[in-house]
Amino acid sequence: MVKITLKDGSIMELEQGRTALDAAKQISEGLARNVLACQIDGETHDAMTPINQDCVLNLLTFEDEMGRWTLRHTAAHVLAQAVKRLFPEVKLAIGPAIENGFYYDLDSPFPFTPEIMEKIEEEMRKICKEKLPLERFELPREQAIQYMEEKGEPYKVELIQDLPEDAVISFYRQGEFVDLCAGPHVEHTGRIKGAALKLTACNAAYWRGDSSRATLQRIYGVVFPKKEQLDDYLAMLEEAKRRDHRKLGRELGLFMMTEEGPGFPFFLPKGMTLKNTLLEYWRECHKRYGYVEISTPIILNQALWHRSGHWDHYKNNMYTTVIDEADYAVKPMNCPGGMLVYKAEPHSYRDLPLRMAELGLVHRHELSGALHGLFRVRCFTQDDAHIFMTREQMKEEIKNVTRLFDEIYSTFGLTYQIELSTMPEDHMGEEADWKFAEDTLQAAIEEMGKPFAVNAGDGAFYGPKLDFHLADSLGRTWQCGTIQLDFQMPERFDLEYVGEDGQKHRPVMIHRALLGSIERFIGVITEHYAGAFPVWLSPVQVKILPITDRTHEYAADVMNKLDALGFRCELDSRSEKIGYKIREAQLEKVPYMLVLGDKEKEAGQVAVRCRETGETEVMALEDFIARLTQEVSSRQAPASK
Repeated sequence: MVKITLKDGSIMELEQGRTALDAAKQISEGLARNVLACQIDGETHDAMTPINQDCVLNLLTFEDEMGRWTLRHTAAHVLAQAVKRLFPEVKLAIGPAIENGFYYDLDSPFPFTPEIMEKIEEEMRKICKEKLPLERFELPREQAIQYMEEKGEPYKVELIQDLPEDAVISFYRQGEFVDLCAGPHVEHTGRIKGAALKLTACNAAYWRGDSSRATLQRIYGVVFPKKEQLDDYLAMLEEAKRRDHRKLGRELGLFMMTEEGPGFPFFLPKGMTLKNTLLEYWRECHKRYGYVEISTPIILNQALWHRSGHWDHYKNNMYTTVIDEADYAVKPMNCPGGMLVYKAEPHSYRDLPLRMAELGLVHRHELSGALHGLFRVRCFTQDDAHIFMTREQMKEEIKNVTRLFDEIYSTFGLTYQIELSTMPEDHMGEEADWKFAEDTLQAAIEEMGKPFAVNAGDGAFYGPKLDFHLADSLGRTWQCGTIQLDFQMPERFDLEYVGEDGQKHRPVMIHRALLGSIERFIGVITEHYAGAFPVWLSPVQVKILPITDRTHEYAADVMNKLDALGFRCELDSRSEKIGYKIREAQLEKVPYMLVLGDKEKEAGQVAVRCRETGETEVMALEDFIARLTQEVSSRQAPASK
């Protein structure tokens, strides 16, 4: 017998050679039905892996990330098996699990049309009903290469050839189908419910992400334990399509993209109003929190980027040029410019912490296939700040930044989760400094009572960081805010301050982005609000709709009064029926419509139609102005749509 310590600390005994699935059955049949994989002493395995010694066992279900990954990865194998059954000439590339689903890259002589996708999906359901066991086996590298060559799978051969010569290669067999794979997988294909499986899209993809290599077809799919979960997810996808910021950006006249500048967004008048209003709020908050604003050049010489360390880590994403026979680069981030501003004059400990904020336009080269509306672009405005401080001030500054995050994110009705990313293998500086920085970040958020997860090894090359993942009204997460501690950049730029002892000391620096990319954040809140922005942020706050020509003069007077008070208004004086004007204003998602007829003109009143309720209320113009003033000044957010 072996002793197994479970996640809750309890200990059970299991016959040697039995599996994690047997352990689950010993606890309850219900648990066994939900177990998808396991972790034995921290390493993830198939639930059918024999246990031969005392261990710590964690049984993984769909509630666990690796449990979800295992089910999705098995579904990718089922997809590949279905394709090979129907179309043996198709060549297999890779098929991983991804967030919210899985995909498989395939080299096919014909396109996967919607009709073919339906056939593949139906074949997948048949394979699920067959309950084919997934059996792992291993081969030496040379035998593995020969095995895949005999099967006519050149992409698999290339993957194996990239592995070390002494590597032992693992495969999984299910029925007649075999795939190169490290696992883990569920015990048989019947663990996937055909009714809870759906293929969602097919796009082009380059082999190994290289545009010079073969163009493949990537079939995407999703899988859940229950059909109800699939239905909920598909409904969410439909709602996401309704909220798509690219669609709303066109309909609401916010921004556009052109063939002349892929990945370079154009903001239209209403989009600029939205953007400028957002930035006015940003500036107001930063002034209250003690920041000064700077602006640094877009182009700086290449030597600067070598000095900062960005050239070695980021050169493939940078645009370069030559000026006066010297090499220059268009900045992909604002940090080195901030270093030069600090270094331009001497500083004392009395100046610290020095908080310098910048709305800097940066450019980064993204592959054309990765571009996506405002979410992935090649130029964007980064709301950076660089805070210079003493070591003793670090913890309080981290708290101060987090308080600012709390205030701004709550204004938009966005919640967040924090992730602490620690030292990567490719890092600059001493490990002792990294340890001190990581401990300080952790202590600061723990003292604020903030929960967090650790993302080991994913820090920036110059320091550890806290990433803030925002959750929108659909529960989707977006990485926007970040707090990065940096001992390395002040060292590289020889930054100094004079301490209380009269001696020169090295400051510590925080890199901090709050909204991240302004453009991306506008995309996020456009989808969060479904285009129905709160009154304070709406490009047009009030639409004035005269019913007849007789009320045009009164409507213009109302317009002038509101405009003089700084409210954003539009007057629809067209000779259209009032119902048509109201429908158009609704489609434009204007918060308030003032419907003005003869009665309103005679009484000096306005009929206020509210976007949120769809109801109309007659009131004095002064009362409406008071309501509007209160909503704008409080930045009251509407209920998400």
